[in-house]
Amino acid sequence: MEALAILAAGFWAGMINVVVGSGTLVTFPTLLLFGYPPLVANVSNNIGLVGGGITGTFGYRRELAGRGRELRQLLPASVFGGVTGAVLLLVLPDDAFQAIVPVLIAVGLVMVVWGPALQRRAARGRDAGADDGSLATLTPGRLAAVFIGVYVLGIYGGYFGAAQGVLLVGLMSVLTAEGIQSITGLKNLLTTAVNSVAAMIFLLVSPESVDWTVVLLIAVGATAGGVVGARFGRRLPPWLMRALIVVVGVAAILRMLIAG
Repeated sequence: MEALAILAAGFWAGMINVVVGSGTLVTFPTLLLFGYPPLVANVSNNIGLVGGGITGTFGYRRELAGRGRELRQLLPASVFGGVTGAVLLLVLPDDAFQAIVPVLIAVGLVMVVWGPALQRRAARGRDAGADDGSLATLTPGRLAAVFIGVYVLGIYGGYFGAAQGVLLVGLMSVLTAEGIQSITGLKNLLTTAVNSVAAMIFLLVSPESVDWTVVLLIAVGATAGGVVGARFGRRLPPWLMRALIVVVGVAAILRMLIAG
């Protein structure tokens, strides 16, 4: 029953990570429920969810096509952030970041909700032809803000990662005029990059913190969930995508506050 529960949690997490983010808020509490130590649960969960990120990113490959320049700019910020966060997890107390996680999620939800209105306001204030709001044409100041935000969220993702996808969607909703499906494609790739580099660091530096049974169960479930999530998420209208983000984000905050 424990194995089936972890497998099911991995599937749901893989599916929800592709569409919304916050899959860690499904798997991590499940592992704690079965008595796994927090560090082991966090590290094993991170490694296991990589497979779902890969299949989900592949499922959104059309949204990433022709965006090599932007990806070459954003991926290093995510990777370096993930490395920083993974190192912090191994050297700082487990609860160092978790105290501010609900606040970060709440900020992300505000950005997701108000993002379209802010995008419209930014579009009205733009000089004609100077900046269409895509990543490729952002002003230097706004592009720098995106880089800094992606790096900071990479740190957060490498350390704990719950709702990293929600925060990335919120950040890009406010700072760019990208569509929600385009942002989702970028979010999937960036969060997968963060999880991957963090997983490699955990395996190299702290292999004793890895429970391979848990990794296998979550990986199988999340990989299948990523495929289903990519197919399902592509069909969702933007308003429903944002509504799902808000619902999952609020549920994540409530769960963390109750657990605390």
